[in-house]
Amino acid sequence: MKNKKVILIVLDSVGCGNAPDARQYGDEGANTLGHIAEKAQPRLPNMEAIGLGNIPGSGFAPAACPTGLYGRCIERSAGKDTTTGHWEIAGLPLKTPFPTYPNGFPADVIEAFERATGRGVLGNRPASGTAILDELGEEHMRTGKLIVYTSADSVFQIAAHEDIVPPQELWHICEQARALLQGEHGVGRVIARPFIGKPGAFVRTGNRRDFSLTPPSDTMLDVLSRAGLDVWGVGKIEDIFAHRGLTQSIHSAGNPACIETLLSMMEKDMNGLIFVNLVDFDSVYGHRRDVAGYAKGLEEFDAALPQIMARMGEDDVLMMTADHGCDPTYRGTDHTREMVPLLCWGHGVKSQALGTRDTYGDIAATILERFELKNTLCGTSFAELLK
Repeated sequence: MKNKKVILIVLDSVGCGNAPDARQYGDEGANTLGHIAEKAQPRLPNMEAIGLGNIPGSGFAPAACPTGLYGRCIERSAGKDTTTGHWEIAGLPLKTPFPTYPNGFPADVIEAFERATGRGVLGNRPASGTAILDELGEEHMRTGKLIVYTSADSVFQIAAHEDIVPPQELWHICEQARALLQGEHGVGRVIARPFIGKPGAFVRTGNRRDFSLTPPSDTMLDVLSRAGLDVWGVGKIEDIFAHRGLTQSIHSAGNPACIETLLSMMEKDMNGLIFVNLVDFDSVYGHRRDVAGYAKGLEEFDAALPQIMARMGEDDVLMMTADHGCDPTYRGTDHTREMVPLLCWGHGVKSQALGTRDTYGDIAATILERFELKNTLCGTSFAELLK
């Protein structure tokens, strides 16, 4: 088999309009891309040329002659979080949603965590990650107690100042929490949230780590790697899949670093998948309701696309999608239940509408067929359109 690459980039939280069941999540009317297009008018000529504006709900002008495949996907799994979305993209939809804690974690969970770590807990409630630092950061520095908080997602987040709890120690504490949070309380992710600075000027650092549950069964990553193909992760992909199925991983922090890592990887001889997560759209712009920053981040990614495309061989395929929404114009600071865009480009890819796909898993099905592997996961392939 001739060497070929699939570059799969997840634009974390870049949804394109509320999902059919958005009302059940209180998200009716959310549209991350559409509202950013309306409020900030970012210029995205490269994604628009592929077909971004031809996707219903994107808010951008349709191209008269798109250069790639374009469509959108509905999430089959219950939930609207990073782990759920990425697992379904990789062919593993969740039958049961991860647990969430709108009133904070039960006393027995917190007590077990305090015993395991030898530290007390502050917070224990849903909160904005930056607001809770302003509220509890000074007390944390004075007492050494850990700031624990959650959100509408299935997360157990632990914040600590790097001068009080060094990142390596915080990561170990997260591993202890991950060991405790199984079964009934098996949250999707335990997240280390280190920060620096002084009261009134706290800043989160790039030493964040996510500790996900291990996928309960195979994902596309397992199938590809067992077949002897390269499976390279960039950014927090390794965390989302608990390091499973990857043959190489670089935990670059932030969109610019992840894009540079991707460009470097594309220069190497490989046969398989490069799987990239661009987290800043979600963590830096979406959750912080920064419309202007989100628009600028999209423009920066769009400006990098020609470099990515220039490094692609004749048999390589670029796929761009998202894992959920996080509409910065919507109420609250949480993710939004949205459909996600799907764009595909390659030297042999012809323009065609992909329509509205009924699961993110169509991406995994297509990638497996692209590498001539049987699809034992979910989804319907559109690989015949990638010739």
